Amino acid sequence: MLALLFAFPTGRYLLRAAWEEGRILAARQSISFVINDEATDPVTRSKLELVLAARAFAHDSVKLRTGRSFTMYSKLRRDTLVLVLSGAYRDRLARYTWWFPIVGRVPYKGYFDYDAAKRARDAMQADGFDTSLRPASAFSTLGFFNDPILSTTLGSDSIELANTVIHELTHNTFYAPGQAVFNESFANFVGSRGAAWFFRSRGSTGAAEQADARWEDEKLLGAFWASLYHSIDSAFAAHPGGGGAARTARLAARDTLYRLARIDLVETLGPKLRTVGPRYLERVPLDNAALLARRVYLTDLSLFDAVYWREGGDLRRTVTRLIELAKSRPDDPYGALRSYLSATGAGASRRTPSAPLSAEAAAEEGSQVQ
Repeated sequence: MLALLFAFPTGRYLLRAAWEEGRILAARQSISFVINDEATDPVTRSKLELVLAARAFAHDSVKLRTGRSFTMYSKLRRDTLVLVLSGAYRDRLARYTWWFPIVGRVPYKGYFDYDAAKRARDAMQADGFDTSLRPASAFSTLGFFNDPILSTTLGSDSIELANTVIHELTHNTFYAPGQAVFNESFANFVGSRGAAWFFRSRGSTGAAEQADARWEDEKLLGAFWASLYHSIDSAFAAHPGGGGAARTARLAARDTLYRLARIDLVETLGPKLRTVGPRYLERVPLDNAALLARRVYLTDLSLFDAVYWREGGDLRRTVTRLIELAKSRPDDPYGALRSYLSATGAGASRRTPSAPLSAEAAAEEGSQVQ
């Protein structure tokens, strides 16, 4: 079996991933032990206590499947856990995908070997693809292993840390094979709404409002990327054909649109964002790979919020509903959400949510991003 795995690139990749996962699991210590260890510094202790609290909240209040995930802690010898590679065709909005057992096709690939990640990126670029290579501080094994919290994840602030715990536990609870965009956007919704509810339940109003503000910015950015996606897709459609002249026209059109998008991103959208600074907007990469990579986590976020309000702002009930809908149409989970919202009526009233928003955030919720 090992010989067969070594004979194929995917097999070698999976073996390396298994080796790295084994190292992470071998380095685990009980979070409770680390918290009670006098040698643990106060910042680490405080963040680990927050992890346990967020995990308990996810289990007890949101009813996510926690298993034994995030009861252990692994300290790594590096600041970055994994580099995530994604790619796209330059003259059409199509992702480069990889196939793996169980999870099916996914539009990204994580590398523990940074040199291998850079070689893979360079090879894709040489083949004419746009690429995006970015760091990630956490990942989920979908409940197959006792996922520990990692030292790389503890580098996040408290709001992002709680969000990450709830996000990853959402993957433990439900993961639709071959539907990476839905899975990540769904987990993004649950992590964001869950973090706000978590801090509000602890009386941390400021943190809850900041979590709400970040979610509102995510939705605004998601709508921006969706609009840009459709503009570029239309520009590509206006220059059909496989000839050199048609491809040159498509590339010229896309480059023009990305230049205009930068101006719109900085000057029009930027002032509306409360948690994203202008420097990020000025430097964020703009190409097909970057656009599609962002769409993985930010696709149709308003649909999840629309279901949330249909369910009276009750996140627990919303998660159950979203999973039921996704299972009812495994090849088109977003279509299932739209059908549900259409059947329940666009004018459904919004009842008081179980985790009320601040007045400012609630006002913003009144105008859903489409």
